[in-house]
Amino acid sequence: MYSLTPVRALRAMVVLALTAGFATHLPTAHADTAPAVAAKPYMGWSSWSMQSSKYPGLNPDGDYSYLTEANVNKQTDALATKLKNYGYDHVNIDAGWWMDKTWKSGFDEYGRQKADPVRFPSGMKAVADRIHSKGLKAGIYLPAGLEKGAYGDGKTPIWNADGCTTADIVYSDLRTTNGWDSAYKIDFSRPCAQKYIDSQAQLIAGWGYDFLKLDGVGPGSGKSGDQYDNVADVAAWNKAITATGRPIHLELSWSLDYGHAADWKKYSNGWRIDTDVECYCNTLVSWENSVDDRWDDAPAWTGQAGPGGWNDLDSLDVGNGAMDGLTKAERQSYATLWAVAKSPLFTGDDLTQLDDYGLSLLTNREVIAVDQSDAPPARPVTPSDAQQVWAAKNPNGTYTVALFNLASAPAAVSANWTTLGFTGKADVRDLWNHEDLGSYTNKVTQALPAHGSRLFTVTPHGSAVTATAYEAEATTNTLSGNANIADCSACSGAHKVGNLYLGGKLTYNNIVVAKAGTYQVKIAYVSGDSRSASISANGNGATSHKFPSTGDWGTVGTVSVPVTLKAGANTITFDSGSSYAPDIDRIDVPNSSS
Repeated sequence: MYSLTPVRALRAMVVLALTAGFATHLPTAHADTAPAVAAKPYMGWSSWSMQSSKYPGLNPDGDYSYLTEANVNKQTDALATKLKNYGYDHVNIDAGWWMDKTWKSGFDEYGRQKADPVRFPSGMKAVADRIHSKGLKAGIYLPAGLEKGAYGDGKTPIWNADGCTTADIVYSDLRTTNGWDSAYKIDFSRPCAQKYIDSQAQLIAGWGYDFLKLDGVGPGSGKSGDQYDNVADVAAWNKAITATGRPIHLELSWSLDYGHAADWKKYSNGWRIDTDVECYCNTLVSWENSVDDRWDDAPAWTGQAGPGGWNDLDSLDVGNGAMDGLTKAERQSYATLWAVAKSPLFTGDDLTQLDDYGLSLLTNREVIAVDQSDAPPARPVTPSDAQQVWAAKNPNGTYTVALFNLASAPAAVSANWTTLGFTGKADVRDLWNHEDLGSYTNKVTQALPAHGSRLFTVTPHGSAVTATAYEAEATTNTLSGNANIADCSACSGAHKVGNLYLGGKLTYNNIVVAKAGTYQVKIAYVSGDSRSASISANGNGATSHKFPSTGDWGTVGTVSVPVTLKAGANTITFDSGSSYAPDIDRIDVPNSSS
């Protein structure tokens, strides 16, 4: 959550072995040893959704006034009673704990945030102690940089740092930083700078906090450029937390720059990949505000998550019914994506007012197990069209498979076993309904309501898919328009076809199959952003498909699309049309139709 001001920010804008069926993007961070913190995505509650909402009665004393010690205590008690036994154990206090109800900040004599005596009359240590007394973990919030109010004309001394003042830790021109320009940028080439971060870390560790959300971090948070590059801040916080000797989870927010994923993984335990999920309206969220954006924005980050650091999709507000602002189908789809993406599961709902349906979503042990399992996060195995299939291969050989209908009208969605890497029969279990559905041959199809979903465990009993690979750069192919062959170290043949834009086309010639039918053609591609291409066979009607971003222009992803082929030789064409298409590495055509 971008939480320091009431101003809403602008919305942010490997090919695998055939037997695996799709790219799993195994996590690279923190995987060599079991991490002490964030071994699994954390679970809990956060205050921001209710603070930010205009739902009647939530903030009677003015915007963002919900955050008080009394309300945190109520939510702590409800979490301990209703959700703790299911793994929810964090109570995270968001922005405002050091601000009065006019949003004026308070600081101690060392320029560190000080609890507002009206919001938190017992102080932050007492609040953490009470949370701990319930067997839970306490979380707190700070912004990146030195807040302007802490500067004190540069004369404020730094705790435990003789001779250091606030003037000694920032740039002399007082350039601002973070997503709201609410702080001066810290110059970590100056020896006093680390001392200030150390002082903040020692303070929150001394209070007993187990979790810190560092907000407004750039590149990201709607800002870019040197002034808003807070990688050094994050590194300093990592160092300072380590020095406290307390295992504190460091979470970064918001819309973090994918280009710095390696830094976020090195120095933190989680990173918000998107803008706020809240709608800042008379409900907590709305489907169109940004809940639905996650299906577009999460795929690029899939390969970055693993033990020690996770992709954070933001609050899971599915428990309160009318206050959430969503249909039941939307609430289930929201929870399904969070689980299969292995996002932290923290709700921003009023835990004292959970409805029966919301409680059933938040406490479904089979779905929680998907989020907390040792499997990699799921990713789309079909294009990012209105009807989508996401999947992950589990360590025991089963698959987690989610079906989504993101359209505004009911539609059928099919998960074809070929897209997973096998053919034949498979057993299907419905995780939301705790029901074994029986054996399905080649695929499972479900009729879904608008914005609806299903979540399955699929246990294969068939055989591995065999296929014929066709490289995009093959001399037998036809390129037109601006399309050309380019080097690609990550691609299967070290080349790809790029510059597919404004009419550029790639046509694969002499695609041979034994029988006429529909084939699930796996497409390996590279795309730093989400792009569409129209795909046709033998000059027949083209179908436009949206390819999810692979994160950057050096990473290969795969999706499968149905293509109708005739017996014998065929052509398959990728047409950019009037826009920009992804770069194409190769296609794999199964040796049998689906």
